Amino acid sequence: MSFVPVNPRPMLQGLVDKDIVVRLKWGETEYKGKLVSLDSYLNLQLAGTVEYINGKATGELGQVLIRCNNVLWIRGADQGEGSDTKMED
Repeated sequence: MSFVPVNPRPMLQGLVDKDIVVRLKWGETEYKGKLVSLDSYLNLQLAGTVEYINGKATGELGQVLIRCNNVLWIRGADQGEGSDTKMED
């Protein structure tokens, strides 16, 4: 079985203007908000963002920029927890 890398950009472009959940590498921090845009480095801009730490809402942050190297995973907010997004070429 061989490994074939897949570009995540098309999947992320499909999530623009939709609600997403972003899990950070550090601690148990997640941000839920509307994906406004992403750049060529996959840095994210979210609007209407709410911060969650250990599953508990800690406050509304509004506009947030997340640097790509801080992201552990991203999923659509409408997807159930534990479900995977299919990435296609």
